[in-house]
This record gives sequence, C-alpha cells and structure tokens, in this order.
Amino acid sequence: MPQIPTSMGDKEILTDSLSSQKMITETYNTFCNECASPQLRQDFFNILKEEHDIQADLFYEMQSRGWYQTKPAQPQDVSAANSKFK
Repeated sequence: MPQIPTSMGDKEILTDSLSSQKMITETYNTFCNECASPQLRQDFFNILKEEHDIQADLFYEMQSRGWYQTKPAQPQDVSAANSKFK
C-alpha cells in the first residue's frame, strides 16, 4: 500500500491557502452584490478588500519563490483589451 504523506510542504500550503483565498473573495463579492443594507454592504466591502490583500500577499510570496509564474502582457494585448472595453 502506498504511503500517504502526513505533512504538506511550503509550496502545498501556499497553493492551498491561495486557492482558499480565491474562494473567500468570490463569496464576499457575492455578499456585496446581493446586500440590501448599505451599512452591511460597506462592511462586506471592507472585509473583501482585506481578503484581496491577503490573496495578493500569498500570490506575491508564491511568485517570489518561483511557484506561480505569469507572463508579462504584451503592449499590443493591453491596447486591444483597453479598446475592447471602452
């Protein structure tokens, strides 16, 4: 029978944390979109921003370790997207 690892390494922990943060921000975004109370909506917006900040921190940490690589956008692609959504 194969042995199941009992602990996760840094990469797996950060990957799991980033995935969790993505789900959390999706949920708070839905709460903000569907909230009828202006004060409660503002509270959800504040929480959503905090969760996005956590998500960004995790992303940058993974990126700095070479575990989440993105390719730079080409100027013509940025220009095309900008034109498309104006």
